[in-house]
This record gives sequence, structure tokens and C-alpha cells, in this order.
Amino acid sequence: MHDKPIKLFVDAHTMDKEYQGTYTFLQGLYGAMMEGYPDVDLYFGTSNPAKLQAVFPQLKAQNILKYKNAKPGLLRYVTDIPRLIKKHQFDFAHFQYIIPRSKPGCRYIVTLHDIVFNDFAQYFSFAYRKSRQYLFARSIKNASIKTTVSAYSQARIANYYHLSKNEIHVLPNGVKPIITVDKEVAAKCIKEKYGIQNYILYISRVEARKNHQLLLKIWLKLELYKQQIPLVFIGKNSIKVPALQQLVDGLTDEQKQYFYCIEQVNEDDLSLFYQACRLFVYPSIAEGFGIPPLEAAIHRVPVLCSSATAMQSFSFFEPYCFNPNDEAGFASQLRMILTNPPNAAFLANAATQIQQQYNWQQTAGTLYNLLRS
Repeated sequence: MHDKPIKLFVDAHTMDKEYQGTYTFLQGLYGAMMEGYPDVDLYFGTSNPAKLQAVFPQLKAQNILKYKNAKPGLLRYVTDIPRLIKKHQFDFAHFQYIIPRSKPGCRYIVTLHDIVFNDFAQYFSFAYRKSRQYLFARSIKNASIKTTVSAYSQARIANYYHLSKNEIHVLPNGVKPIITVDKEVAAKCIKEKYGIQNYILYISRVEARKNHQLLLKIWLKLELYKQQIPLVFIGKNSIKVPALQQLVDGLTDEQKQYFYCIEQVNEDDLSLFYQACRLFVYPSIAEGFGIPPLEAAIHRVPVLCSSATAMQSFSFFEPYCFNPNDEAGFASQLRMILTNPPNAAFLANAATQIQQQYNWQQTAGTLYNLLRS
């Protein structure tokens, strides 16, 4: 039994923005931490206290600390965070990707989710790469506790920054348990609200490395629209992708009837979209983790998943995996899984393995042990 509570500050500025990987990470990790480890006294820094309070309704209002200098971000690291650390005398402070200058008495934790911009430079601007190469290197080397989210990212970070893998601790993303409804009920809801049924689904924000263009290209090549199999993309257009836009602009009226781009849906509808789909496809070329295929699988729907980068750890999807740089191979795999989808036993086994390997309670326990070590 530990008598002395741990006072931990979490920089939650990424939760002020659109729903993405770091948002999911902080929400899942610290929701589980609050539930399982009451001796950790959590404080969050944010420029939107109301939004954060809605995410963590169990959190006391006085533990939500508002940033005075939300923009530019540099001011947050130079003024707000050092001021808050000094005022509240935190034992630890947890940051995503970038840490500020050290403060006596406070140990910094950094989670460097990925460094795919190094291995896949063609998908990132020169300015983006150069700024992060310096800031990420400084942060991972100076942090007291170095963490990432996957074995793949652990290996790449260790290699690139000349660190021992043992210095970098893996805090895997978890997948929230779901309350399932009958697949037919979900399909009826989606059809009534969106007019879509029997569809292939891909959920991800749009940028070149996410590889939407491959899925659309092969969907067109296989003429799946003629079989009344729609293609649905859900996710924000983060970065313009000329190759994708060219395909979209070239769609015929017939093809447009079966192609859907939806920027955002609420959480309940997202779960229904997963559950009602005929097939979920994840063609991404470069990821530090890759949450959507896991979310799809726990809804017990067929998943065809890229085997690149971090997804190489998702062995429970085999043989329904593919090289995202091999168009012909992907087309063959897509045709195969549509013709001969995995059976219910396969889907149940994949869901069980995912829930055992990727759950927030385990990840919170790993972080707690690091705090107490």
C-alpha cells in the first residue's frame, strides 16, 4: 500500500482539437487511471475546460487548469506549463511528443506515438520534418520516463535516436468495450439515417499516407458499385491528396451513387457504422499504432488490414492482411474476403484477442508501475 499520493499533471491541449489518436490515448489512459488508481492525484492543462470536463465528468473542477496562452503553442511550454508546475508542485508531468524545459522536483513523462515522418518523408513537408526532428529528439532524450504506443514505434525510436529499447516503455492504446446491438438493427439505423447499406467502410482522417486512394482505385477497378456495394469514408480532410481528389473528380454518376465521404459522425453513429458494415478495410501505409481496425474487429465484422508498420503486430487478422504497396495483391485479397468472408468463430476469436491485448486497464497499470518505480 502506498500512502503518499502521486501528483501528476497532464498536458491535454491535444484534446482541445479534433478527435484523433492522442485524444483517444489520453481519454482511455486517464479514464482507467482515475478508476483504478485513486492515489494518483490528476490535474489537466487545457484551453477548453468545459470540453475536458465533459470527457472526464468524474474530475474535480479545481483539477482542470486553464492555459492563458493557448496560441501560439510555444507560449504554453514557455509560460503556462512552467508556471503551473511551480505553483502546484507536481511530482510528474506527462506530455505528448514535446516536453518543455525541466523544472526541479518534477519528472517528465513523454509519449512519442510515432516518428513515421522519418521513414516516410515523402508524406510530410520539409518544415514539418525538420521542426519535429529537433523537438522530438530533445524531448525523448531528456524525459525521465520515455514511452510510446507500440513495439514498432519502440524499435524505430530506439534506432533513430540511438537509445536502448529497454529505455522506452510501451503504453499500448486500448479499445473500449462496446455495447453491441443486433447487426440487423444497426444496419436498419444506418440505412434509415444515411441511406447506406451493404458497404465497405474505412475510418481515418484523409492524408496521403492513409492511402484512401488505393481503396477507391481498387473499388472502381473491381466495379463493386455494379454489385451495389458502396464505399464509405469517414474522417476529416486533414491534408489535400491530389491522387485521391483526381479519382473522386473522375467518378461517373453511377459510381457517385455508391461512394460516400462523411467528415464526422457522433460516437453512437460511429459504432453503428462499424457494426453494420459488410467489411472494414484499413489500407494505411504508415502508422505508429492503428486503432480503427481494432475498433472494427471488436464489433465482430470482417477486417482486411494493412500489414505495414505498426499493424504487423495484428496477427489475429491473418490471413486477411495485405501489403498496401501491392495493388494487385490488395485487389486479390479484397475480392477473396468479399467472396469468402471469415466465419463467426474467427471474428469472435479476433475480438477476444484484441480485448485481452489492448485494454486501458492494463496500460494504466503499466504507467502506474512506472510512476511508483
